[in-house]
Amino acid sequence: MRATIESITGRYMRLDHKGREHRIYFEEAGQGIPLVCLHTAGSDGRQFRGILNDPRITRDYRVIAFDLPWHGKSSPPAGWQEGDYQLTSADYTDIILTVCRALELDRPVAMGCSIGGRIALHLAMEHAEEFRAIIGLQSSAHVHPYYDTTWLHHPDVHGGEVCAAIAAGLVGPNAPDVHRWETVWHYMQGGPGIFKGDLYFYKVDGDIRHRLSEIDTSRCPLYLLTGEYDYSCSPSDTLETAACIPGATVSIMPGLGHFPMSEDPEGFIAHLLPVLSEIAHR
Repeated sequence: MRATIESITGRYMRLDHKGREHRIYFEEAGQGIPLVCLHTAGSDGRQFRGILNDPRITRDYRVIAFDLPWHGKSSPPAGWQEGDYQLTSADYTDIILTVCRALELDRPVAMGCSIGGRIALHLAMEHAEEFRAIIGLQSSAHVHPYYDTTWLHHPDVHGGEVCAAIAAGLVGPNAPDVHRWETVWHYMQGGPGIFKGDLYFYKVDGDIRHRLSEIDTSRCPLYLLTGEYDYSCSPSDTLETAACIPGATVSIMPGLGHFPMSEDPEGFIAHLLPVLSEIAHR
């Protein structure tokens, strides 16, 4: 039997974040301009498997996808059992910058989806000088609540399955079955209360509608790509956000949903390659 060995390398790093030691898992592939990938709420870096395995990208980019603390293969810090997990803008920003500095990345490109797309706007606004460019996937300044998040961590329901059910509806209708169900599977594996804790940032703490005008795209180019079928961060949400940011480049991706890089890697990469080429030749 022959096996295909992927070129992705996975490792752990130990670092201090907010005065607590963390063990962070990350995967990488390729060489060149660092491209730091930020996963969605309640999931992990496996969502970027298509990006990490695409030689058209890894020829010019060192792709890095890390699991946030409490997610995927990154453990919670010691003492996690003494409180609830709740992601804030400050903590989210700090862990991204801490990881980039620990890996000694020289002005990387940051690309995030959903909550990652929201924090991408924070990075563009507050830390433009540290990044070569920002790519926001399913990115908007605010999302109106459209379901009761208490059910995401409730004794009467299976946490993994209810989180996966929320995610399943957000996948685009044209997604290949193999990628659709792998995306949903990742949500079934999230830790108790983690998806809910991430949504505190997404729906409450991370609202920056009143600050969008502070983003200066002359300091750091900003690209916004949103799937046509996303009803969490809808195309209109992204277009409204882009309209408040002079110089932002926006594209609505036909046929794709809320998890473009995971639900349909090939379909998404067709939209991403021109953006990466433009960044590389700036």
